[in-house]
Amino acid sequence: KERERRRREGVRKRVIITASSRAASRPRSTHNDDVPSGIDDDGEKEHSSMSTYKVDIRLVVPVVLALVGCVYVAASRDSSGIAKGYNTDKLNQIIESRVAYEVQQQLDRKMRLLNAGGKGTKKMADTAASSAKDFGVQKQEFKAPMKKLRVLVTGGAGFVGSHLVDRLMEQGHEVTVLDNMFTGNKRNVQHWIGHPNFNLVQHDVTIPVHIEVDRIYHLACPASPPHYMYNPIKTIKTSVMGTLNMLGLAKRLRARILFTSTSEVYGDPEEHPQKETYWGHVNPIGPRACYDEGKRVGETMMYAYKDQANVDVRVARIFNTFGPRMNPADGRVVSNFIVQALQGKDITIYGNGEATRSFQYVDDLVAGLMALMENGYQAPVNLGNPDEYTIRHFAELVTEITNSSSKIVHQEATKDDPRQRRPDIGVALRELGWKPRYSVREGLERAIRYFQSEIDRAGSIQTVGPGEFAAVASGKITSAGKIA
Repeated sequence: KERERRRREGVRKRVIITASSRAASRPRSTHNDDVPSGIDDDGEKEHSSMSTYKVDIRLVVPVVLALVGCVYVAASRDSSGIAKGYNTDKLNQIIESRVAYEVQQQLDRKMRLLNAGGKGTKKMADTAASSAKDFGVQKQEFKAPMKKLRVLVTGGAGFVGSHLVDRLMEQGHEVTVLDNMFTGNKRNVQHWIGHPNFNLVQHDVTIPVHIEVDRIYHLACPASPPHYMYNPIKTIKTSVMGTLNMLGLAKRLRARILFTSTSEVYGDPEEHPQKETYWGHVNPIGPRACYDEGKRVGETMMYAYKDQANVDVRVARIFNTFGPRMNPADGRVVSNFIVQALQGKDITIYGNGEATRSFQYVDDLVAGLMALMENGYQAPVNLGNPDEYTIRHFAELVTEITNSSSKIVHQEATKDDPRQRRPDIGVALRELGWKPRYSVREGLERAIRYFQSEIDRAGSIQTVGPGEFAAVASGKITSAGKIA
């Protein structure tokens, strides 16, 4: 019994005391009756190392923290011992840049971004180009850009914006589309959804947005009278507040920004053809003023930011444009005439038909926008086709190409409708080397195939005239023109 009691007491001592204290207190026993069951030399060593490790951690961590604090205090004081001030803006920039770098690295690893001009990008572009629903999208010689850019396109799901997105994606850029879908349509860019270089964000430009980009194409704004007259205040806010937000973004990022203005800044012109130096003849309180004056203010802000904040700006004044992906019920001349002719309905002309317009195909416009963006010219540039047609002549051309039996009828002219419109493209030719490649007839043939496919898809399309804009935007007529 005494021996068993001693053996248990030895076990308790071996568990409690450390190896060092045991070694100092008594010599190590070699008798079997002094060695507890299940504990050997290796177990003693393991227990000793674990205890030492725990003690070291508790000592090292406070010491390291204290040393870091001392280094920080010493670094924040000058030779006189007075604490120095630090630049919070610079600190924030360092933090933001580091976070942005880490996020981009993670995205690159996760998404495995294709190289600019890679085979996967080319295959997707060719597939979109050959799609029956994307008439007018041309296959082009696919070359990687000299530099892969991060590009923001506001209004990129719209008629012109979606074609611009196609060209940018084909060049291998990273493209972000910002659109509130008021006049845009997700179908216009759906062939890019899922591509690692493409991002679609449903957002209103009147609300500030934070994104890192190198180029900004600012196209966002309703462009057809039925749409911009539906909510004049919203139209003005889009042109003013939206442009202000994009300029603020460009200023912060030192990004280049292109603003798509309009030939409407010339109003009902007294100069013909219209040069960029013409100041215009606009009614500031008429039904079209929300769009006309909004774009004029947009141009003013562009050059105010250029002069005061050294923002790199471009301004394109766009003349009448047509092509695939136009909204068939947007109330414009081209869409109304083609839809009416294809359905055998009367072609409606508002006024006597002697007013003139110049029409350009959408691919030509996109080429002009991209040329302007990458050019060093900063003054406004007209982008349009100088071929001029009277409205009646244009209607006759549409009936001829569609082989339609539709009759031409006249109704009362709309208020403030310009009597003549033709661009002088001398600046674009001289500074950008740009001029239209497509004749109006060639463009119409492509556009007619698109509108026919839309009619086949929707069954029938109802065109929109003056005074019917509320029905379009309020949802009584769908984006395809069909009664909802």
